Amino acid sequence: MGTFTIKLPDVGEGVAEAELVEWHVKLGDPVTEDMTLAAVMTDKATVDIPSPVNGTVKWLGGEVGDTLAVGSPLVKLDVDGPGGTSEAGESPGDPAASEVEPPSKPISPFEEKMPGRAEGGAEEPERAEIGARKRGGGIPPSGLPPIPPARGEITPIAKAAPTSHSARKPGEKPLASPAVRRRAMEAGVDLRRVAGSGPAGRITADDLAGYLEGGAEVAGDRRRIADTTVTEVRIAGLRRRIAEKMETASRRIAHITYVDEIDMEALEALRAGMNQDRREDRPKLTLLPFLMKAMVIAVREQPVMNAHYDDEAGILRQHGGVHIGIAAQTPAGLMVPVARHCEARDVWNCAAEIARLSEAAKTGSARREELSGSTITITSLGALGGLATTPIINHPEVAIVGVNKMEVRPVWNGTQFIPKKRMNLSSSFDHRVIDGHDAAVFVQRIKRLLENPAMIFVEEAA
Repeated sequence: MGTFTIKLPDVGEGVAEAELVEWHVKLGDPVTEDMTLAAVMTDKATVDIPSPVNGTVKWLGGEVGDTLAVGSPLVKLDVDGPGGTSEAGESPGDPAASEVEPPSKPISPFEEKMPGRAEGGAEEPERAEIGARKRGGGIPPSGLPPIPPARGEITPIAKAAPTSHSARKPGEKPLASPAVRRRAMEAGVDLRRVAGSGPAGRITADDLAGYLEGGAEVAGDRRRIADTTVTEVRIAGLRRRIAEKMETASRRIAHITYVDEIDMEALEALRAGMNQDRREDRPKLTLLPFLMKAMVIAVREQPVMNAHYDDEAGILRQHGGVHIGIAAQTPAGLMVPVARHCEARDVWNCAAEIARLSEAAKTGSARREELSGSTITITSLGALGGLATTPIINHPEVAIVGVNKMEVRPVWNGTQFIPKKRMNLSSSFDHRVIDGHDAAVFVQRIKRLLENPAMIFVEEAA
């Protein structure tokens, strides 16, 4: 029997570390070759780590949310025969990578990473006590290793009500005297929750007193029990990456948001006609491909909008290629797949690329290069878009265009109100490099193109 150490492999070119986002095994689990052990994330791409051998899990190298360096131990397995090491870039069967470790008692990663551990394995009592407190475990007796806290999710524990003395059928009204009912009403207790010990399950004054003394907490509405549970959810994986990116953008960018209303009647009529006459090999057109082409024309006239601002170096890098990021909600969280070189695509090709990227993002199959490199971004909540939003710029970009929901609104034509399809665009700009006047010019140019969609094709051909 030996120990096989699986190290975190090189999960991408130039990647030095990855975040542990999910464990698929726990201590003591049997493992077979090619079985997924864990999932790690880097640059918004999640990678599954398989086992190269059969064995039993004896050690795990961290908790969900920990950041591990490439080449650091990830999992240790008890295996038949001599042990070994699986390193980044090395074959598990490579004799040069083999290292035999004597069988040992399973070690918890908490013990291995405890502060103050001396060279011989002992730990100074005072530091051990401090380490145990930090980890949430009890203070160990002298000479014993500290007890690690339980792994896994934290489940809130609610105070239990006293058990029933006499079972009450579902929906059956509780039996109690007027005096007991008055006392329960004053205390805010729902008598359906109180077990009765009297004849036919009748609730006595002692039953009510015992219920209150047993720790039941009541709400001020005198009918419901207060819920005092607290659930802790650790922010990790993609959710933590999103939080960090939003914090960076909010802290470093001086946002200005400009909102304007668009008349969508002409565009909706054109879109419906093009969809009706489209070839079978062409995707269905939505609003986004037309907006993408309008943005291409607008940034051609204002290249400052299609740029990255390096605020540390004081350099604005304006890009010739228009790489439009499209913020998409996925089961894992917000992702921004990128449609590259939209200046070289027509509306049909833009629609096909949107469909392909959205599917890849939702299924988790999007490659790293498909989730980075945008020069300007579109964000849309579809039918949930609201009347106006304040989009956060995708740092280090300088502009983002937000699509709000389309709806029929009454519009005054000079003599009467008539129903019109309208939609607001909410666009944010980096006020450090873009003035309010230029932001308004940019949005007004997009507005004219969307309200006169034939001009999109005329400008594109020019």
